[in-house]
Amino acid sequence: MSSAKARLNRMFGENGKCFDVAIDHGFFNEFAFLSGIENMRSAIETVAQAGPDCIQLSMGQARLLQDIPGKRKPGLVLRTDAANVYGSELPKVLFSELVDRAIEHAVRLDAVAVCVNLLLLPGQPDLHRQCVRNISLLKSECEKYGMPLMVEPLVMLPNEVKGGYMTDGDLHKIMALVRQGVELGADVIKADPTDDVSEYHRVIEVASGIPVLVRGGGRASDEEMMNRTANLMKQGASGIVYGRNVVQHADPAAMTSALMAIVHEDASAEQALAIVRGGRTHG
Repeated sequence: MSSAKARLNRMFGENGKCFDVAIDHGFFNEFAFLSGIENMRSAIETVAQAGPDCIQLSMGQARLLQDIPGKRKPGLVLRTDAANVYGSELPKVLFSELVDRAIEHAVRLDAVAVCVNLLLLPGQPDLHRQCVRNISLLKSECEKYGMPLMVEPLVMLPNEVKGGYMTDGDLHKIMALVRQGVELGADVIKADPTDDVSEYHRVIEVASGIPVLVRGGGRASDEEMMNRTANLMKQGASGIVYGRNVVQHADPAAMTSALMAIVHEDASAEQALAIVRGGRTHG
């Protein structure tokens, strides 16, 4: 068995599904992203105790997860690139910059996978080229060290349409970018939901057998998140990567438990909402 397969076995549950809680938002130099995670030690400990499969962190904060004793804690997904595309106004020069020797750091930190962006912004081909190059560089190192590569294809709307960090749910754009991520060597895809969730099976199909985890995006109501998640899982998603809808929730632990029930126990949206309202912790 390759070390990449061993790490993927730690990332995905026995049912081949994964819930990764993203708490890497401080990496992107946006004050609004810090809501709910100002105290990172507390945020990580709260989520870790709720028992998701993975927690996604930057290199500087990964120690807060890996310092937790015991063998039942979530796996570490290490964010490997910092980008400046998330503000309400785009800077004159856009970048997505890789951490130096990211895969060596990931091995040292006992990560189960690394995550990197594949950004597609209107009229920004140079940024897209940077991301393609980043993925190609990481893929070579991932193969050398047996580290699974999670690629995050992210189709964004023009900033003047809705402001910063607004994703484009166009099915065809998402399908094309997901497929490019797969072609570049992704072991896992982390992609946006489509505007029409009932069409998401087409994104799963175009990923060609590579597991697809669906991003959560900005804050939404509990009802919307549970209904969307249950529908996405029915469409064939291998799991979810949610951040702000967990860490900015009034009860992050209950939210984690409810989403874990959908991902791993085929719970309905109604059953998951009952968990949130009751504050029950998973497992």
